[in-house]
Amino acid sequence: MISKSQISFIKSLHQKKNRKEQGLFIVEGLKSFHEFLNSDYVIDSVYCTENLMPKLGNLSRKIKPVEITESELSRISALSTPQAILALVQIPKKTDLNATKLENLFLLALDGVQDPGNLGTIIRTADWFGLNTIICSMDTAEVYNPKVVQASMGSLSRVNLIYTNLEDFFDQTNIPVYGALLDGKSIYETNFGQEGIILLGNEGNGISTELQSRINFPVTIPRYGKAESLNVAISASIFCSELRRKS
Repeated sequence: MISKSQISFIKSLHQKKNRKEQGLFIVEGLKSFHEFLNSDYVIDSVYCTENLMPKLGNLSRKIKPVEITESELSRISALSTPQAILALVQIPKKTDLNATKLENLFLLALDGVQDPGNLGTIIRTADWFGLNTIICSMDTAEVYNPKVVQASMGSLSRVNLIYTNLEDFFDQTNIPVYGALLDGKSIYETNFGQEGIILLGNEGNGISTELQSRINFPVTIPRYGKAESLNVAISASIFCSELRRKS
């Protein structure tokens, strides 16, 4: 049974300011729950329907799952179709950005990517290709937005997102920056070497002018048809696939 105050509290976490204030975010779905349960993240509380209770796995003694009805779940869920389980997970402490620790690695950088679904998909893609760090501009969508968490399908438990001023970051690192631009060198002719930052821009405006000056290697995905543009999450997938194939 869940109280009215608990329902009100969980619903408040649908809003960014409350997530930040309480240090908690929402994870829904059994697969995603298990991903976070088996990670360095700390599960604060769990709410699930009766049929899912036996499938929760080994929980800490501090966590006592609360059994709720489908109706109660629909009231606290951030999804249009609730998935029988909702957990509150602690937001980890902010990670300090150390450019030297990122050397000899491939990572993504996102400039103003604002659609939560795109960000979640990019996180999932990065996880698939073994890129465990994404550097985000301050105006990129918030990583703990329920839509981002859901779209990442648990991959957020393994991929570290760091929000910072990208101009300052690029000025402090010697890692080559490969920028996704329309007038760059073909991605199929680009040698990515053994390290690099793949910079992807805003869905509508692309990479900002300020950051374009920090790009060492402009790269484009050649267009063979008549589509005006590529979705940024699709572009991220193509870049990740190509750099892994060549490296």
